[in-house]
Amino acid sequence: MLATLMQALDTTIANVALPDMQGALSATQDQAAWVLTSYIVAAAILTPVTGWLAGRLGRRRLLIVAVSGFTAASLLCGIATGIGQMVLFRILQGVFGASLVPISQSLLLDAFPREKHGAAMAMWGMGIMVGPILGPPLGGYLTQYYSWHWVFLINLPVGILALVGIAASVKPEAPHRRPLDGTGLALLALGIGGLQLFLDRGQSQDWFGSLEIQVEAAFAFLALYLYGLWWWNRRDRALLDLGLLGNRNFAVGCVLIFVVGIVLFATLALLPPYLSALMHYPVLTIGLVLAPRGVGTMFAMMLVGRMLGRVDARIPILAGMGLIVYSLYGMAGFGTEASVQAVVWLGVAQGVGLGLVFVPISTVAYSTLPPWQRTEAASIFSLVRNIGSSVGISIVFTLLARAGQVNHAEIGARIPAYGAEQTLVPALWNPATATGAALLDGELLRQSAAIGYANDFWLMTVLTLCAMPLVLLMHSGRHGPAPGPGMAAEAH
Repeated sequence: MLATLMQALDTTIANVALPDMQGALSATQDQAAWVLTSYIVAAAILTPVTGWLAGRLGRRRLLIVAVSGFTAASLLCGIATGIGQMVLFRILQGVFGASLVPISQSLLLDAFPREKHGAAMAMWGMGIMVGPILGPPLGGYLTQYYSWHWVFLINLPVGILALVGIAASVKPEAPHRRPLDGTGLALLALGIGGLQLFLDRGQSQDWFGSLEIQVEAAFAFLALYLYGLWWWNRRDRALLDLGLLGNRNFAVGCVLIFVVGIVLFATLALLPPYLSALMHYPVLTIGLVLAPRGVGTMFAMMLVGRMLGRVDARIPILAGMGLIVYSLYGMAGFGTEASVQAVVWLGVAQGVGLGLVFVPISTVAYSTLPPWQRTEAASIFSLVRNIGSSVGISIVFTLLARAGQVNHAEIGARIPAYGAEQTLVPALWNPATATGAALLDGELLRQSAAIGYANDFWLMTVLTLCAMPLVLLMHSGRHGPAPGPGMAAEAH
């Protein structure tokens, strides 16, 4: 859980400190954006290799190498003196961090009997879900009261403690050596790397109006298509076994975790700028207002961990998705004014919903898979969730930017000329004066942005509603079949 928390925290904690880093490292805004992009892309490319590395090194050794490397890379990020160094060390963080989530998840599933998988996933899930939620407020606090360096240096005690725990509790296992599928690795690296760059940089580069984005999209589509053909022709030796998606529970779990990734990270990305730009909240206040969401997630995970095995796992998943729909519907009605109570209450409701959803999905998705497939399955599961987060953030910010432009033009065209209908416009906003025109334009921008935020929350509401019927396709998770000796022989 500590290893997972450390990796999950770093997906969002650096966002708040980015302006300070940009000034301290003498970087342009585009260069500073690579501090976030490089980490995401490196982690995405290396995630599919986790299964092969675990077989080659053994999961215990791989986990120790990954935690040690991630902690050392965090130290290097904290003492970086230039933007080039920072991007390089963030790539190293992504390389070592890619294995942390799937390896820790598969180890936990093997460490506990099947009837305790729900409780184990609840504890582990606190790291993966609460980490991104706590990232922005913790990053804001450290940046404001200390410096941006501590956004990375805070990983040192966590990493050291995790290493001590792993060395003391995780048992070594014999590696299962298999040849590296170099062609498959190259195709997946090009495809996933191109897809992540396409999603992360699309909005800033004007999407398909940019040659860079066109090239990244072409590489992503072609490489992933070729990997599909490559896997089909050599299924038993391919780097990543796409045949796992033939398992109904696992396939539906991947679709649902994709939606959860969109909602979790897109909402986290939207609320801070909304509260800052439209509500004028300071950074620390934003962190305090959003923090109860993480408390709701932890409470729900502890609750659902005790429920699983006793109730049909689909019940908490549907209840959680219902709470997510309720919270997103409420956020779509924020407009230009939202009370602190509404922001906190809807955040708690969404946090509880995400907690109720994540643990059962993570448990049921693996319930019908034999143990030897869990590490590779966890790699696909983590990759799908990460791609979901990238897709969600790209879509909502693209729609927000374009809605702002369209709404500004539409509303502006309907403002009457100052004169005969001047009672419709406050005297202070007289467009005939420079000050009045500036104030009027500022209000137009504010109202246009509010409509854009509402549209984004509406879109996520509809997406979650559309995904709810898929839950009924899953096995309940109470009586997952245990693997038989035939399966064990097949693994060898």
